[in-house]
Amino acid sequence: MREDLLHFIWRCGKLQGKPLTTTTSQKIVIKSPGALNRKAGPDFFNALVEVEGQLWAGNVEMHLKSSDWYVHHHEIDDNYTNVILHVVWEDDIEVFRKDNTIIPTLELKEYVSPELLKKYNGLFKHAKSSFINCEKDFKSFDSFLVENWLLRLYIERLEQKSGLIFELLKKSNNDWEGVLFTMLTKNFGSKVNGAFFLDKALQLDFSIIRKTASDLTQLESLLFGYFGLLESEECKDQYYLQLRKEYGYLSKKFELKSTRNKPEFFGLRPANFPTIRISQLANLYAKEQNLFTSLMVVTELEDIYTIFETKTSPYWDDHFTFGKISKRSKKKMSRAFMDLLIINTIVPIKFCYAKHLGQDWNDDIILMITQIKKEANSIVNGFETLGSTTKNAMESQAKIQLYTNYCSKNKCLQCALGTHLLNRNT
Repeated sequence: MREDLLHFIWRCGKLQGKPLTTTTSQKIVIKSPGALNRKAGPDFFNALVEVEGQLWAGNVEMHLKSSDWYVHHHEIDDNYTNVILHVVWEDDIEVFRKDNTIIPTLELKEYVSPELLKKYNGLFKHAKSSFINCEKDFKSFDSFLVENWLLRLYIERLEQKSGLIFELLKKSNNDWEGVLFTMLTKNFGSKVNGAFFLDKALQLDFSIIRKTASDLTQLESLLFGYFGLLESEECKDQYYLQLRKEYGYLSKKFELKSTRNKPEFFGLRPANFPTIRISQLANLYAKEQNLFTSLMVVTELEDIYTIFETKTSPYWDDHFTFGKISKRSKKKMSRAFMDLLIINTIVPIKFCYAKHLGQDWNDDIILMITQIKKEANSIVNGFETLGSTTKNAMESQAKIQLYTNYCSKNKCLQCALGTHLLNRNT
């Protein structure tokens, strides 16, 4: 038994029409269940409940046992003084507010059908051995239900990603160009080096990028040096020595601190080596010094690809690391890598910028993300084995959100699909 079942029973009207009474035999009529609260505080806000003919407006709190009220110290928390009803699975103790007035209690176990409990428990029966709890039922979901839920999940994912962006904006006094650089740098590091790249970008004042972006050699030396890749005494390549010398000058000029940490190379394909990604990033900013403005103006996906058409400096045509020659090849950003940058950086920033301006760009954003190919990963593959085709990046992002925030956490009753299953014939 989990509290989410109590929430489901309450908000989905499973108690409607039943002769409800409190544990002290007072008649209860639920006029409105209120709004589910996913943050701190009572579980439902602004409910309307009639108790013995008296209409009460306020909040509803739910627990598995009445005594959990005291376990969570609600009796001393001002956030719970307006609780008008305590809904529990099992009533094991009387509960009082901070002012010592008793709170009416509704015990649910007498009102829930065995069929609903059986369906609920069946959802988690194979939780440890299956990809998702409802995988046997997934094919049976109506396509309209699934598509609408995926759209909501994608917007939810954008909202989550916007948290970091708005936090960075606050710290930078709304420097959108600087925030874009930070987010792009993070995603140029991909999964392996993303956290390291983000950390370095956060430590580097973007004003230094502005001052060096007009000179590619300076910008490359700044990034390579600051990211700890110019520490070798063995490499004697002219390009490397030039970068090293330039960084020595820049580090003194801008009072940059040396770093002991370095990005990872192990486990990466050579095209994703940090050396290649840093050179591509530097070339992008040397080419587009007002990158944020350029990206916010365009609305067509192809125009973003054009902006991102960037390669490394010539040295990297026959190198993947400093001092080691490799087979010659142009190190352009691939379309697949551009897609990842658009999915994880450009679209979220466009979303945040629209909110900042008080504009609704949702239709444009959805149109853009649906034009991008789906991502290839284990989560998307898992859903496809269940017969759920993923058509584009919006759906792949939504399925990542579904799996990581709902399926893997057994939050079936916060999911539109899980709720639909339990609502069938109950």
